[in-house]
Amino acid sequence: MTPWLTVVGIGEDGFKGLGKHARRALMGASRIIGGQRQLELLPVCIRGERQLWPSPFSLAQVLERRGEAVCVLASGDPMFYGVGASLARQVPTAEMLILPAPSSCSLAAARLGWPLQDVVTVSLVARPLAALNAQLFSGVRLLLLSNDGESPAAVAGLLRERGFGASRISVLEHLGGSAERRIDGTADDWRDAPCADLNVIAIECLADSNTPRLSRLAGLPDSAFRHDGQLTKRDVRAITLARLAPTPGELLWDVGAGSGSIGIEWMRAHPSCRALAIEADDGRQQLIEHNRDALGVPGLQLIRGSAPQALAGLERPDAIFIGGGVTREGVLDTCWAQLKPGGRLVANAVTLQSETTLMHFRERHGGELTRIHVAQAQPLGEFDTWRQALPITLLDLVKPRDA
Repeated sequence: MTPWLTVVGIGEDGFKGLGKHARRALMGASRIIGGQRQLELLPVCIRGERQLWPSPFSLAQVLERRGEAVCVLASGDPMFYGVGASLARQVPTAEMLILPAPSSCSLAAARLGWPLQDVVTVSLVARPLAALNAQLFSGVRLLLLSNDGESPAAVAGLLRERGFGASRISVLEHLGGSAERRIDGTADDWRDAPCADLNVIAIECLADSNTPRLSRLAGLPDSAFRHDGQLTKRDVRAITLARLAPTPGELLWDVGAGSGSIGIEWMRAHPSCRALAIEADDGRQQLIEHNRDALGVPGLQLIRGSAPQALAGLERPDAIFIGGGVTREGVLDTCWAQLKPGGRLVANAVTLQSETTLMHFRERHGGELTRIHVAQAQPLGEFDTWRQALPITLLDLVKPRDA
């Protein structure tokens, strides 16, 4: 099948920077769709009808022209945080030709001399700035796709707030074009100077001496979370997440989420991990909202309500953690019914009643029961002794794939 749709990546150097296949596609297109800036880069000799993307954004005007010679313009590489990825989900690959130009991140890495495979890239385009918090580690190099000209100042402010004020920042504007410019500084001394809307922010992360280390491995310090005491403590949390075993793209239900620690650490395991935090208490809901942003996972979705009623209509999960409410009628059974085949369910119990509930559930569905004892050394007069935390009973089971 001859492709009717061509997606052309175009850089700041405009039409003259395109290859022959891209030029030929534009010359032969009956309709060209793109943003104002991209369309203005085309010379008058391009005869196809020019059409702006609608607001709010929609692919409908492309899809309804199926069979016509249509070109879509995109900045740089259309498959790198671009419209090409959206179109590829709706248009068969045999009907579409994608002709990329160098992405802004490729150009930035070339200017900086950074090996691109060693750099973490983050898009801030229409995304919460708080997502950057999950990427802040001393020694890491970041390339950020800015939302607009105010992004560099906002990023510098966040770095200072998170204890990374010594980090080096470079803002690269209009990469590949005649107006290309580079601004260098540190987060501590960054001034709110105007920047072009089209910019990439490069960061060499450097933590201040007193900035706490927050690993991506399970078991963040309890002090990393705001909580009212309803928190799965660090050592138990690490064991619980090891049993939940997050893998890329999976969805977790954190039922009775408390301060949200399990769902937050699940999402920190991989950028594509998702989580729903189900919590009925208003105060704890506010704690979850604070913690998810502070720890860089603003995409964690808060479900306000009590299980099992609040579970109705939710997307079926790959894993479920029940940290509170196992004795509430219908919670365990509803969670088990909604869990995908092959999914993992982990439930923790502190009281005798909740432990008994888990034992009865295990009799019906199998699984493994584990008793967790954690003790910490604390002062006793002039000496130290062990202070035993409340023991935790953990039920861990996998739903049969034929269930």
